[in-house]
Amino acid sequence: MLENEEKILVQTNVKDENLIEIRRKQIVSGAVKLFREKGFHRATTREIAKAAGFSIGTLYEYIRTKEDVLYLVCDNIYDQVIQRLSTISTSKGTLEELKLAIKQYFSLIDSMVDEFTIMYQETKSLPKDKQQYILQKELEMVSLFEKIIKNCVQSGELTISNQEIYLAANLLVVQGQAWAFRKWALQKHFTIEEYTEAQITMCLSGLLHYE
Repeated sequence: MLENEEKILVQTNVKDENLIEIRRKQIVSGAVKLFREKGFHRATTREIAKAAGFSIGTLYEYIRTKEDVLYLVCDNIYDQVIQRLSTISTSKGTLEELKLAIKQYFSLIDSMVDEFTIMYQETKSLPKDKQQYILQKELEMVSLFEKIIKNCVQSGELTISNQEIYLAANLLVVQGQAWAFRKWALQKHFTIEEYTEAQITMCLSGLLHYE
């Protein structure tokens, strides 16, 4: 988990936190479309500014480098996932809670297909410190599913080892992200709802098998 992980701050000349949040959302939204069309390396900061809807001068008030923009895109993805999963009640440790978490996660990925694809294609372009931070955020996402599955074990709904819990949590994260990477093929056979239900069935069949 990342409770003690210090968030990397992107330098800005602006003091108004609300304005920073608004402008960076615009930057992320514009950059995602641009990176998807041209790729991170071919896109220029001038093009990013235009896609965001303001001048290059204004852009540099909120970021310092093009890598800062990519970092903001990646960081926003995990913030969205963690925020959504953190709101799900898991106190009862039921399989229904696990199913709900999977549905929420897969639904979010479906709404952020471009963002997830860009993240996995371009994270290697980030400086090492930002790469490490993003990898830690990925582990936090796995930890959220670990916690939900552990609660199911503690309540008696599942009987699996800690090693199997960790593997199951990782597989859930990967299978959700597979919808982003393989949507071009999967959508010919599944809607996101059908894909989610199929993955839930296979996940629970595997977990219950250990009992």
